[in-house]
Amino acid sequence: MNIFSGLEKIVETNYPLANHTWYGLGGPADYFLRPQSVEQLKKVVRICRENQIRIYVMGFGSNLLISDDGLRAAVITLDEEQFKQTQFDDEKVTAWAGAELSNLVLTCVKKGLSGIESLIGIPGSIGGAVKMNAGGNFGDIGAAVETVTLMDNQGSVFEKSKPELMFDYRRTNITAKFILNARIKLAAGDPEQIMQTVKEIWIYKKNTQPLNTKNSGCIFKNPRGLSAGALIDRAGLKGLQIGGAVVSEKHANFIIAQEGCTSRDVMRLIDAMKQRVQERFDTELEQEIEIWS
Repeated sequence: MNIFSGLEKIVETNYPLANHTWYGLGGPADYFLRPQSVEQLKKVVRICRENQIRIYVMGFGSNLLISDDGLRAAVITLDEEQFKQTQFDDEKVTAWAGAELSNLVLTCVKKGLSGIESLIGIPGSIGGAVKMNAGGNFGDIGAAVETVTLMDNQGSVFEKSKPELMFDYRRTNITAKFILNARIKLAAGDPEQIMQTVKEIWIYKKNTQPLNTKNSGCIFKNPRGLSAGALIDRAGLKGLQIGGAVVSEKHANFIIAQEGCTSRDVMRLIDAMKQRVQERFDTELEQEIEIWS
């Protein structure tokens, strides 16, 4: 019996998840679903709940590592048109979860709207960016987000606004399974000046990060007052390789997946990096990358 009866158009079984991660690694999911509306999403969530199927929500897979064995679960992605919309209202924009962060940044620049230009070059969807408060040396998305629309495991849709909505370094207090959209507050500015800022940040990233490689961004969060990359570098780990996974020579907080790499290789290298930094500096590194198994 097909438990997703009536939803055949949006569900695939034994689906290879590697296609949806920047690493290009990981095994299959029992179910892969692309709901086309909030109502369809509610139906999918209800079926999963009734059949005790675990749910994972996938954005662009840019900060994600999936087990080689895959997932005995339903993976839901919000990449259909309903979930990719952006709606501008003067100096505010409502961006849906599946909208691409980089595209939104550039659209705001063209419209002369400032507030998220510091996020240029950060890959991912709006939903994923809000969930982990994506950012870098120049700022994070949480500073500009006013309100998020959420949906919980019961299919209830509700809003959360500041100050109830809190953003911290690479985390938020959002516990709901689904972020549907976010309202972002911007400010009018000079498009040329904003574009100049974007160019400067992009050049900095190009010079300091291994952009043209298979990676998933920073592996570890920066410990308070410290740089994870600097600690890894000082521990002599640049170039360390396990299987097909290697610590970047350009930025020590990046792991590059070379040909033949497996998720297990990356996981073993993560463990080795954590252990060496702990031994050398008595500092425990906390993962920024999400690992699903």
